[in-house]
Amino acid sequence: MGASFQEVRSHLQRARMGSLSTWTFLLFLLGITRTTEGIKRSVRKISERPSPAVYSNVDDFEWTTWFNVDHPGGKGDYEKLNVIAFYYRGRVCEVPRALEARTTEWMPARSTGERVHADPAIGFWCINAEQPAGRNCSNYAVRFLCPRDKPLEVEPIWGQWSDWSPCPAHCDQVATQHRSRTCNSKQCNGPAAESRTCEGPSCPSCDLQCVMGSVNVECDGCTCKDHTVLGSVRSAGGLPAPGAAILSTDPSPRLLTVTDHNGHFHIPGICPDGNTTLMIKLPNHTPRKVTVPQSTEYTSVLHLKLERAKKLYVLKNPENKARKEGQTAAFCCKVDGLPEPDKYEWFHDGSLLDRNQYQYDKTLILRNLTLDQMGEYYCRASNENGAIKSKPATLTVTGQNEPSCNPTPDFHLIRLPHDCFQNETNSFYYDVGRCPTSTCTGKLDNGIRCKDSVSYCCGISNMEEKEIKCQGYHLPIMVVTQCGCKTCVDTKSIVRGRAVSADTGEPMRFGHIYMDGVRVSRTGYKGTFSIQVPKDTERLVLTFVDNLQKFVNTTKVLPFNTKGGAVFHEIKLLRKKPAVTISSRETNMLVLGEVEGQDPIAEIEIPPNTFFKENGEVFMGNVKASVTFLDPRDISTAAAAQSDLNFISAEGDTLPLRTYGMFSVDFRAEEGGESLNAGEVKIRLDAAQVKVPEHLKTMMLWSLNPETGLWEEEGHFHAEKKQRGKREERTFLIGNMEIRERRLFNLDVPENRRCYLKVRAFRSDRFMPSEQVEGVVMTLINMEPTPGFSTNPQSWGRFDSVITGTNGACLPAFCDEQKADAYSAYVMANLGGEELEAVASSPKFNPSSIGVPQPHLNKFNYRRTDHDDPRIKKTAFSINVAKPRSNAAEEANGPIYPFEKLKECEEAPFNAAHFRFSRVEGDRYDYNTVPFNEDDPMSWTEDYLSWWPKPMEYRACYIKVKLNSAHELNVRSRNMGGTHPKTVGQLYGIRDTRSIRDMDQSTVSAVCVEFKCSGMLYDQDRVDRTLIKIIPQGSCKRDSVNSMLQEYLVNHLPLAVNNDTNEFTMLAPLDPLGHNYGIYTVTDQDPRTAKEIALGRCFDGTSDGTSRVMKSNEGVSLTFTCGAKEVTRQSVFQQMQNSLGQATAGSARQGRENRRLRGSSTVARNSRRSTRNPYMRVQTIG
Repeated sequence: MGASFQEVRSHLQRARMGSLSTWTFLLFLLGITRTTEGIKRSVRKISERPSPAVYSNVDDFEWTTWFNVDHPGGKGDYEKLNVIAFYYRGRVCEVPRALEARTTEWMPARSTGERVHADPAIGFWCINAEQPAGRNCSNYAVRFLCPRDKPLEVEPIWGQWSDWSPCPAHCDQVATQHRSRTCNSKQCNGPAAESRTCEGPSCPSCDLQCVMGSVNVECDGCTCKDHTVLGSVRSAGGLPAPGAAILSTDPSPRLLTVTDHNGHFHIPGICPDGNTTLMIKLPNHTPRKVTVPQSTEYTSVLHLKLERAKKLYVLKNPENKARKEGQTAAFCCKVDGLPEPDKYEWFHDGSLLDRNQYQYDKTLILRNLTLDQMGEYYCRASNENGAIKSKPATLTVTGQNEPSCNPTPDFHLIRLPHDCFQNETNSFYYDVGRCPTSTCTGKLDNGIRCKDSVSYCCGISNMEEKEIKCQGYHLPIMVVTQCGCKTCVDTKSIVRGRAVSADTGEPMRFGHIYMDGVRVSRTGYKGTFSIQVPKDTERLVLTFVDNLQKFVNTTKVLPFNTKGGAVFHEIKLLRKKPAVTISSRETNMLVLGEVEGQDPIAEIEIPPNTFFKENGEVFMGNVKASVTFLDPRDISTAAAAQSDLNFISAEGDTLPLRTYGMFSVDFRAEEGGESLNAGEVKIRLDAAQVKVPEHLKTMMLWSLNPETGLWEEEGHFHAEKKQRGKREERTFLIGNMEIRERRLFNLDVPENRRCYLKVRAFRSDRFMPSEQVEGVVMTLINMEPTPGFSTNPQSWGRFDSVITGTNGACLPAFCDEQKADAYSAYVMANLGGEELEAVASSPKFNPSSIGVPQPHLNKFNYRRTDHDDPRIKKTAFSINVAKPRSNAAEEANGPIYPFEKLKECEEAPFNAAHFRFSRVEGDRYDYNTVPFNEDDPMSWTEDYLSWWPKPMEYRACYIKVKLNSAHELNVRSRNMGGTHPKTVGQLYGIRDTRSIRDMDQSTVSAVCVEFKCSGMLYDQDRVDRTLIKIIPQGSCKRDSVNSMLQEYLVNHLPLAVNNDTNEFTMLAPLDPLGHNYGIYTVTDQDPRTAKEIALGRCFDGTSDGTSRVMKSNEGVSLTFTCGAKEVTRQSVFQQMQNSLGQATAGSARQGRENRRLRGSSTVARNSRRSTRNPYMRVQTIG
């Protein structure tokens, strides 16, 4: 509120030193002078005037009252001394010693950060034009320090009389009007208000004509005294709606009546002329208008059903834009809800933009852009029921002569084939460069659009072909030399996966999948599904419905890769609890929570005569009740949690919930199976199960909106004590709710202790920046705080998933700053159904491998799941989620970030601390002459030598090779241009794959080798029959070629020469053959998906099946017999491993046994195998 009295006394005493000290005292009171040049100039002007005498005793001074004679409209806020003295004579001295300023919100002027001016002899003023763009002055009040030796005048001074108030009399009536005046001194004599009688105007003649009845007194409608409207109102779900308001729809709506406890109403005097409209309103429901039908009867009957109010929901967020200085950018915000939003606000970097300056509504248009307008923009839409905020969009502004893309490529390494070790760099890696796929300006037209007509991204402008020296050959490689602004690659996003039960893994066969209430897909016999995400989808919400009624209907919010490509999700479903029979005429108690050895968390109390049919009739009879409870005390249920446990706050922010349990209800008539609703039921939550005391006050009941995937409030709890036995008294939280059209509910509390956890995924445990994998589903399960933190450590509280991008992922988590081990979490990673491995924590604890340096790592108590038992899978780790301390510099660089620093987490450099996962290394290596990252479809490049010639139409081809050998051998496919003049004789790429030994025949193995499919190249001008060479490692001889394949090749000329029996050469078929030929071809919108399906068929040896076990004798194309190798000769794999110092000897046999199961994430890898290729597929970005 300003300076304290002691501070004033101190500064007045120091003021004896001279005028400058006096003004220093003035500026100390104001508290703002050193922040603006304007005030410094005021100080210089003041110091030039003679200073008034300074009294030696502080008791000689006193503060006046606060004055506020101006507001910040127009040019600004001017609180001038002469104006104040004019209006408040005698209440302020002529020569004040000091002044103090604050806003009308009681904020000192020094705290506003605004540019202001002050002089006790003149007053205080703030000019709007001097404030930052889009901001005006606050409304200020001032007071002055005046001497006591000159007493203030106290003679009575009345202000002028106000105008007479408007006469409230209606026509031809008499009423009273008033006026008042204000005393401008401490005491005045006489009345402060007067009154007088007044007459209303003469009543005009009413011109309203009534088709039925007579004109009412107000002349704004017709009334029919002999007619009555009777009706009933039902809420969403068909339940009676007591307390619903029935209003007229006149320009000034009038409340006519409210419904009684049964939802009934009657209104006399309403005319049934077909023109009278009524409005029905009920909290949390959409208002409804109804017209009274035309009738000649004395009574009209209306039966009305209301729909649940539709909360505000963002359908379309503003999009990122890149512009040059002087151009125009438009941001749009599309929000749905009933009622519709009546107000939109736009923010720039968190500051509200001036509506008068920008003239915005749901669209914000920024013209003549400048560099200082760069940043994040978001909108906030609101109506009478609440608000919602959009996601922020980033505006990038570059100078007219600056490139919007950095022309210099980023550093990017790819791994070379095993026989291409580079002596110059002493490694198997080569820098091919890459261009970031960020938004750029491009060539935009002058149209103002929410979405640019053409999207531009930074991409490759120029590439150079170079040659790499390998063992016995030269390898061509395309290197990025320049980046530029290009048209973005058109991509499609796909989610696929399988829906299975959480307990046994039983698939949900032929279930329906809904989005926005519309069925979009079905699950297959094995529970699999694949869905293309519609364009402009911001939040993918899918509901899985089991037609066989085995599983609870499950709504999931599935993360997907907005850059395109497929993401795999395993949907865990809760099995429905068997129904119990209850009587609708009795009170029934249903228990929630059945963890062995523990009390139930809650119970549902259903009073008698509570069940209703869909038409609103009370149901009398027996009810089959099935209540399925997801108990957070059982950690295995976390993956089956519905939605993503978020809600929208009153301010429009998306905030997280912490669950104490979810329950799904299904009530049906015993006879006929009709679905039933329930009126008000009680939820009794055992307070002893709520271990965090503050949660008792914030616990609420929520229901899930299946269209938005967001939780919406259903009711609050209040405490109630209940006697159990003679001595035990327990406290319950009691909540009331209705079970209507929604059947999934939650016992939740909002949680504000939030952080982000930085995690990255890699193709191997080399953990190189260039080997990061995108599209990995990272999942975090929040556990309850530990013992000593007054809560239960055996429960989980939240379940979150995000998708890794080019810079990893940031997982939301609950955290605590005061106590490091308060919250813990389990983190897992999944890529296309494959579980990735976390970094080991025992027997060797390596901080550099984990990604977090010491001593900071000790704070997190990092443990991989097999830390204490090596038999457990290695696919998760647990940590304490310790929020970084603000005063600890070593904790500011990850891996945990405060919730408000999400952007810092997302943009963290690779050397910042993070946790890691890696793929279990397979025996497969991919090399593309034109680098392409299969995780990022936007990295595709227009080049004749691109392995995938057409984006979003990925065709994967495999050939199955059988090897008669005592060893598992590497087989290479060398893929070159065959018939196209632009590529003939040039290398597309190399594929190396290790064979898998037959489980029943120790001298037989088989391998599925990828080759480049024949077909059109990127220009879609003509086809190329790819020239394929299949080359087994070592001393091998071709025994046979599939007869049907041989016949096909003979009949589809030209025919490749096959003189060398150590290999097989062919011009790849144009047709998608099948298992009868030993060729397996699959086309999909995602490269990883196409390869996964084709590999599954190849392993199975069929054209429509799939297998994770190699069937060596089924669907084979080629057969080779390979002799034993000389003992003194090392394989290329052994040479490569020895050169890296990675040779080990103890795990080869165990590795070979485990590898027979393709893609298994449970393969034990205690050490690296010495006879196998340690690479996996190398993928490049750019």
